[in-house]
Amino acid sequence: MTTTDLAPAPLLAEPIVSTQWLADHLGSDRLLVVDASVVPYAHEGRSGYVTGHENYIVTGHIPGAVFADLIEEFSDPEGAHPFTRPGLARFQAAATALGVDNSTAVVVYDSGVGQWASRLWWLFRAFGYDRVAVLDGGLQKWTAEERAIELGHVEPRPTDAGFVATERPELWVTTAEVEAIVDGSAPGSLVCAVPPKEFSGEAGSRPRPGHIPGSISAPAGRLVDRTSNALLPESALRDTFAPVLGGERVVAYCGAGIAAAAGALALTLLGERSVALYDGSLNEWTADERRPLVTSA
Repeated sequence: MTTTDLAPAPLLAEPIVSTQWLADHLGSDRLLVVDASVVPYAHEGRSGYVTGHENYIVTGHIPGAVFADLIEEFSDPEGAHPFTRPGLARFQAAATALGVDNSTAVVVYDSGVGQWASRLWWLFRAFGYDRVAVLDGGLQKWTAEERAIELGHVEPRPTDAGFVATERPELWVTTAEVEAIVDGSAPGSLVCAVPPKEFSGEAGSRPRPGHIPGSISAPAGRLVDRTSNALLPESALRDTFAPVLGGERVVAYCGAGIAAAAGALALTLLGERSVALYDGSLNEWTADERRPLVTSA
């Protein structure tokens, strides 16, 4: 059977799908499930991240899911900071290698609170592709419901056409654009997705602590229910983002542009249509001592 013989991809009505939706559609033609997990590590005083591929193989994954490497394949290894977004050619190649073409419906999940899955969702969105959704609650909710798990590696199926991207540059902002928001010369609101103590400056590994002036705090870990790991109800999300809703533009940022994507997902679900992500985030902002930071909540 060739790809032309396959049924159309399932319709993704929203940028999230439930575990029940995925269970009902698992195995459908043109539906690709992707594990985008990244795992933090700390060893001998050093910390960082490794891909979740080993856990994907040994601990298990949703049946049929392929693995996406957000550290290498879906980032620019020559970028100034970790997780710098890839260029168009690199993203096209990475998406095609996963088995994605422009008729594929993609459901992404991770083993965390959804920030890594949201990052890959945002990358697809920024490269012009909207047939992508995040699994609400991720692997944690899926396993808590005692749904099927598969061990071992799943090799992506090659596509006939490959993936062709169309960039949406308006979904990213530069440091200069953030500076303009801060000094009032450009409209916009800032949402910071780092943990509360990093926001206040009480904790964090960057040499300069705190958050960008004028930001509201919306930590990625507090956008989900602690028990189910699913996103909070709409009313609770609206309370969190109330100060920035309905504005001309909302810019999400964090430490490295990952947790910010979870905020961007929530804002999109709330109907905000002018959301952008500051890819360099605090890694880039704090590198210049002339850029201001606030060190209190």
